[in-house]
Amino acid sequence: MARLNILKLSHLAPHRTHEMGPAKAIAPEQALRRSVLACMLWEDEFYEEGVQIASRIRELVPRVEATKVAALAVEAREAMKLRHVPLLLVREMARHASHRSLVAQTLAQVIQRADELSEFMAIYWADGRTPLSGQVKKGLAAAFTKFDEYALAKYDRAGVVRLRDVLFLCHARPNDADQAALWRRLIEGNLFPLDTWEVALSGGGDKRAHWERLLAERKLGALALLRNLRNMKDAGVDEEAVINALSAVKTERVLPFRFLAAARYAPQWEEPLEQAMYKAIAGREKFAGRSVLLVDISGSMDAPLAHRSQMLRVDAACGLAVLLREVCDAVDVYSFSDRLVRVPSRRGFALRDAIVSSQLHSGTELGRALTSLRTAYDRIIVITDEQSHDRVPAPAARGYVINVASARNGVGYGAWTHIDGWSEAVVDYVRNLEVEANEQ
Repeated sequence: MARLNILKLSHLAPHRTHEMGPAKAIAPEQALRRSVLACMLWEDEFYEEGVQIASRIRELVPRVEATKVAALAVEAREAMKLRHVPLLLVREMARHASHRSLVAQTLAQVIQRADELSEFMAIYWADGRTPLSGQVKKGLAAAFTKFDEYALAKYDRAGVVRLRDVLFLCHARPNDADQAALWRRLIEGNLFPLDTWEVALSGGGDKRAHWERLLAERKLGALALLRNLRNMKDAGVDEEAVINALSAVKTERVLPFRFLAAARYAPQWEEPLEQAMYKAIAGREKFAGRSVLLVDISGSMDAPLAHRSQMLRVDAACGLAVLLREVCDAVDVYSFSDRLVRVPSRRGFALRDAIVSSQLHSGTELGRALTSLRTAYDRIIVITDEQSHDRVPAPAARGYVINVASARNGVGYGAWTHIDGWSEAVVDYVRNLEVEANEQ
């Protein structure tokens, strides 16, 4: 919940973290990025309510150049795999004459699942039903043509706005006769039935048998498999079937923190989960020189990424640490909370365990951790929610702060290179920055 009883002192710096440490003043574009790129829209975080974060995003959109808002929406959807906050960005763009010309192309690009057509309309009408602008209609119409029968049938759910309602509202034109026939079946409610895990499980019957058939027929994608391991465990699914599925599933686009979260609820399958994770992060070019990783394990990092989520913010942090550990040629890993603690030189899940158990999860003394550090390095990467209690000094060499939360103010600016979110894209971003710096 948001803290409403924070003492306001006139002699303090005008920008403070939620723990009252001095924060950096940043431009509207930077403020929008930090509010967006780790945002599970309308989900409460440790320090702020989801509604508060969404309101800040709305206020910032007209203060940022239209092309940059559009690019941020696409980045949030494609690089950070966020689904709802890009839709909010486009909805806010549609309110402002300075941003409207980019709405159609941006909306068509960020809608990548059929249910996002309906979700956008729910966001658009959150404050009451109003007519759709021409740009919104064009964007929805362009997006609608991307989806085949499987996608439409999977997400044609009862709700305030159904897919056929969106079709009527945007007046989309089919690309050919086959798509026209498909849309008629959608309107009439005659789409072909699907064989998905959701349909199989909702139909009743023996859950174990359903899961084992879906596993044998390879009907589960990587994320569905990981998210349902606990359900499979509870249903008594054959262990060999699960292990074979984990070995065969495509994991190229799955981030390490999802394997870490899955292992918490299904520890008996930790070994095949770890092997699948290594497969997902294999083959990356190494960072030259010595790297230091500082991982925040303060109390706020134990909060879930979203309401009812199985994943904690510390999972995201440890997942990034596991990934960076694999791409750094020489690396030292530390945790910080009330103090700085060096973590044993481990890999994979063992590194996660070492980080999480290294000290009590208490305050956020990032400044103290940095001044206590005695290791020389070529780069230092801090993974944190940025709500430090104390003043944060400049790094001794290249310094990066990866922000894994959406709080208003943060500390990782100025001499630090600031990165929002916890995608694998951060690795390429850091590598590109250093290549450019070396070429200058």
